[in-house]
Amino acid sequence: MPSRKPHPLVIRMEEKNQKVSVIIPCYNQGIHLRETVSSVLASTFPNIEIIVVNDGSTDNSLQLAKEIQKDHPQIILIDQENGGVSSARNIGIETAKGEIILPLDGDDLISPDYISEAVKVLVNRPEIKVVYCDGVKFDETGQKEWKLKPFSRQLLAKDNMIFNAGLFRKKDWEKAGKYSVEMKTMGREDWEFWIKMLKNDGEVYKLPFVGFYYRLHPASKRKKTSTREKKKERIDFLNSRHMDFFKRELNGPLRYQRSFSKTYNTILKWLNLI
Repeated sequence: MPSRKPHPLVIRMEEKNQKVSVIIPCYNQGIHLRETVSSVLASTFPNIEIIVVNDGSTDNSLQLAKEIQKDHPQIILIDQENGGVSSARNIGIETAKGEIILPLDGDDLISPDYISEAVKVLVNRPEIKVVYCDGVKFDETGQKEWKLKPFSRQLLAKDNMIFNAGLFRKKDWEKAGKYSVEMKTMGREDWEFWIKMLKNDGEVYKLPFVGFYYRLHPASKRKKTSTREKKKERIDFLNSRHMDFFKRELNGPLRYQRSFSKTYNTILKWLNLI
């Protein structure tokens, strides 16, 4: 699927000395896992560690992961009871030896130069906490553009514009408090993680090319967690954890109609109702 040919890269010694750990949670995605791993192995960056976490799959994902590991013995395979994607990412990152982390779901793909270009930014610009890129969504019918909003903390307070496969430093994951396993059934775990990491400091850099390919599914978790009940549960959780952030950026809590949160909160403040 990644069709963008990598341009010639000059990777400096301080960049080569970085190790990137790619964490691949897999829950019933075994049919696509080899393609995902192959996209990572095709990377132009030379120092990569791949950690596959089978998250209690009920299909033959574990067997397929073991077959891939036989072909590529350098891959680390972890098998755990189903704990959700946050749990799987956390155990993978805890095991990781890399200074830089790339979470990548077991059915998504990256371009050959995504990691190399992201590492350049993280090595040379310490103020940057997260590097991501342009992305596309795809399925068996083809690709379509993924229109991502530009990053700002105020926009992040209302919605997520950074997909889960952004690169960041392991030390910042630890400082942020890791992924929240409490969100197992709520969805949007990556949004809450970016809030934790970025709400008080740190900058974000978006690479100017398509480096991430998000696979669409008819019955994806994203669709299952888009019900009114799940949205309410998720927003209540976010408010309970990050009210300081929402008060600063939205003048009050995140509302169920997220895009109107700041306007609604501002009106209520004028009326002395909050």
